[in-house]
Amino acid sequence: MEMKGEIYRVAGPVVTIRGIKPKMYDVVQVGHEGLMGEVIRIEGDKATVQVYEDTAGIRPGEPVVNTGMSLSVELGPGLLESIYDGIQRPLMVLQEKMGDFIQRGVTANGLSREKVWEFRPTAKKGDSVKGGDVIGLVQETENIEHKIMVPPTISGTISEIKAGKFKVDEIICVLENGTQMSMMQKWPVRKPRPVGKKLMPNRPLITGQRILDGLFPVAKGGTAAIPGPFGSGKTVTQQQLAKWSDTDIVVYIGCGERGNEMADVLNEFPELQDPKTGRPLMERTVLIANTSNMPVAAREASVYTGITIAEYYRDMGYDVSLMADSTSRWAEAMREISSRLEEMPGEEGYPAYLSARLSEFYERAGYVRTLEGQEGSITVIGAVSPPGGDFSEPVTQNTLRIVKVFWALDAKLAQRRHFPSINWLTSYSLYTQGLSDWFGENVAPDWVTLRDNAMDLLQQEAELQEIVQLVGSDALPENQQLVLEICRMLREYFLQQNAFHPVDTYCPFDKQYKLLKAISKYGEMATAALEAGVPMKDILSLESKDELAKVKFEENFQGALDAVLTKMDKEFAQLGGK
Repeated sequence: MEMKGEIYRVAGPVVTIRGIKPKMYDVVQVGHEGLMGEVIRIEGDKATVQVYEDTAGIRPGEPVVNTGMSLSVELGPGLLESIYDGIQRPLMVLQEKMGDFIQRGVTANGLSREKVWEFRPTAKKGDSVKGGDVIGLVQETENIEHKIMVPPTISGTISEIKAGKFKVDEIICVLENGTQMSMMQKWPVRKPRPVGKKLMPNRPLITGQRILDGLFPVAKGGTAAIPGPFGSGKTVTQQQLAKWSDTDIVVYIGCGERGNEMADVLNEFPELQDPKTGRPLMERTVLIANTSNMPVAAREASVYTGITIAEYYRDMGYDVSLMADSTSRWAEAMREISSRLEEMPGEEGYPAYLSARLSEFYERAGYVRTLEGQEGSITVIGAVSPPGGDFSEPVTQNTLRIVKVFWALDAKLAQRRHFPSINWLTSYSLYTQGLSDWFGENVAPDWVTLRDNAMDLLQQEAELQEIVQLVGSDALPENQQLVLEICRMLREYFLQQNAFHPVDTYCPFDKQYKLLKAISKYGEMATAALEAGVPMKDILSLESKDELAKVKFEENFQGALDAVLTKMDKEFAQLGGK
């Protein structure tokens, strides 16, 4: 039953209504155009609504209709390859309806009601099913099998199940208690989907980015933050993670980003090749685009829409990576809505509940056992854009309290053209200890030692640089000059990586290990030569040292590396002979 009320007051996206008695978070249609909004406060006979569209021109007295439902997303076959706005309206469908500029009051279903899917049941009549159980399969894209699950709140015995071609809203299964199920289910975005059990993350998310995999790994089901000032490479790093991380499904949320950045993503992603399958990457990707010129309230909703879609695929037993670019814009949307509501501001004008909202979002990540008993994960990687690169501001600080991996982008490194511009002195990962067994078994027994040694050297370099700036590097003893040279090799040969180079854009673990081992070998041989009395300038002038820099760009990496190492052995042998 629809209840009608009227608009009492309008303040930008925040509208006060009266005459109806909605529940908290009910979706209402506001004004003659039926703009979509959500109830966020109830006081006596009045309710406050945040409207997900532009409210210019609406005025008090216009009608309001309560739908009686909270903001929900449609989950089912057809999510992959889609590009949505913040409230799950497919942008391609909206473009067909009204051209390149989104008009107000236009609605579209999240999932197509026209497309027909081949449904293959895996359950049969008489089977007892409960929430989360898989009852059939649909081949959604060439490599992703979509599992049709019983909604978490339903259980019973199957009295009828059909096979064949159906649209998402057609009935495919009926339970003995009369419950009917289609291939689609709806789920409220602010409510986490239930799981069987949360597990300890013990496998790394392999990204192919040397500084991330090598020094600051994130676990599957973990949380990471990439804070950095304007122009330091946040978006490129996020896109590299979306392209190369070894997950089954990617959900990319462009939350409040500039339109041209999001346009790059939308143009690039459909053309990218999935390194695993050779097919378009878009076939396992869901994009949510809510640019900075789109309504503020929908930006706040876009993050919840994205994480709910990610949870749905996790429930099928898939590994999902979710990129939120950027959570700062999301927090700014909260701040704007909060000020319109005339709430007491917290630090820097952000609402007092900023920390709680960020925690609720990141808490939905995790490595879990699903209701059906399979294992799935959501890894959440949030970019943070602190104004002026100031990491002491509230969004960065509150995020740091929650996430376990901190990849700090540094404007100074970006200016020196060192990319990815992640500062190895201020970044950290709290997963390194828990993942060390995995690295020992799957990469190399001495991988952890190599990595620790590299980190120690980089730490020493930072201390030596202070002296160098005062007296110059020539005043240092030769062994410390050698430390500086090895660190330069670590920085330039290992940590620097070219995202736009066809070979260097992705570096598998085997290659990372061999590269680090080669730099370490040079360090050991150079130290031994120095102790044997070989002059420093001879050690630094070896050709093999400079040739090692080019190895990472070679298609035949192993062949090039072997040639350089053989040459290195010869050159050090000659030094010893001298």
